[in-house]
Amino acid sequence: MTPIVLASLSATRATILRNAGVPFAVAPSGVDENAVKASMLENGQTPAAVASALAAAKATTVSMQQNGLVIGADQTLEMDGHLYDKPETLQTVRARLLLLRGRSHTLHTSVCVAQSGAIVWRHDQQSVLEMRSFTEQFIDDYVDHHGEELMSSVGAYQLEHGGIQLFDRIDGDFFTILGLPLLPLLNFLRQAGGVEA
Repeated sequence: MTPIVLASLSATRATILRNAGVPFAVAPSGVDENAVKASMLENGQTPAAVASALAAAKATTVSMQQNGLVIGADQTLEMDGHLYDKPETLQTVRARLLLLRGRSHTLHTSVCVAQSGAIVWRHDQQSVLEMRSFTEQFIDDYVDHHGEELMSSVGAYQLEHGGIQLFDRIDGDFFTILGLPLLPLLNFLRQAGGVEA
């Protein structure tokens, strides 16, 4: 089998791969994501393009140092044409959830696989999520219960840990919303000899 490397420290992406039975090593890319985002947005690039570029940058960077198939992934949240980053404080988490309340937003998720510094496969997918209109007390309780783990999600929610209660409607694949379009990725890894066919 061709070795598989995840170019990310994301616990969620690692859990998805592990639960799917994919053998892999972890090697963080060290890519300055904030610098890439700032430069691309300054040049008028879309949130979808930012996610795709970051996934590719992570995969190619690590693939120049590691043998095998290197997976890079990224996700951006877009609402009204604006890109939102991961919240850095619990106050920002609360504000983000109140901003998204009762409205729809789009998650742009991109995954790339690189080998020897070149992208050999990529997949971009969108999900549209509509939050319900909840009370501020509900948000206070939700943030108190889940705490700082909410800062690991661009939307300040985690569907896999109770965040599903925030939504009225979801149009998209569950794994893609979590940050890794798993089924297309598995299809490619089988073809490339990374996992058993």
